[in-house]
Amino acid sequence: MKVKEVRAKSILSRSKVSDYTLNPYVGCEHGCRYCYAKFIKRFTGHKEDWGEFVDVKKNAPELLSKEIKRKKPGRVWISGICDPYQPIEKRYELTRKCLEIFIENDWPVTIQTKSPLVLRDLELLKKSRKVEVCFTVTTADEKIREIFEFRAPTIKARLNALARLHSESIKTTAMIAPLLPGAEGLVSKLKGRVHSVLIDKMNYHYADWVYRKHKLEWAREEKFFIQKGKELKESFKKEKIPCQLLF
Repeated sequence: MKVKEVRAKSILSRSKVSDYTLNPYVGCEHGCRYCYAKFIKRFTGHKEDWGEFVDVKKNAPELLSKEIKRKKPGRVWISGICDPYQPIEKRYELTRKCLEIFIENDWPVTIQTKSPLVLRDLELLKKSRKVEVCFTVTTADEKIREIFEFRAPTIKARLNALARLHSESIKTTAMIAPLLPGAEGLVSKLKGRVHSVLIDKMNYHYADWVYRKHKLEWAREEKFFIQKGKELKESFKKEKIPCQLLF
């Protein structure tokens, strides 16, 4: 893993997903096979494979303290091109420091992660009713998880973290994105752990070769995702869990 400390010029960016996005790091140690964020290499000049580098924006909290004073408040998505609670966050605590600033200024925040490390900041999260945590959980099948997300935390670890956050009255969402084989098993596992569910499909441009290598061609068809998504939505509806399809 190549780690480089850098000084960013800005930290709050406009986003199509939310009002703003904040990325304390460039790159992600999880290195998931399907990750769309690997496109960033075209602009950063990294030669390493996705998952083999992380740039640490060491001045992120300093920049945020200045930018938050002159920008109109809006919901912030943490993060768009990295997991804010990837392992290196244990050392640098940039996500935590930025969260402290947002909460002090009463800004709404959506945290998207796959890591139970978010529980380290549980007491901080409880200080604001405007913070929500969205866990990416793509399948209930650990063997499938190991194919696509071999460096990311286990499904059980994510579900346990969701349960803890939910029990502390923190708004929780599960993002089944991309929708992987075995996702149907998440319906029962997410009950009582989330307030809502989002479902999205696979970006074949980044992971088609993984499907071929592991003989999962049957799951590559567009009609599979459309039908599976509709079935999943209905299953969550029966459990009275709000669910939205993003395709």
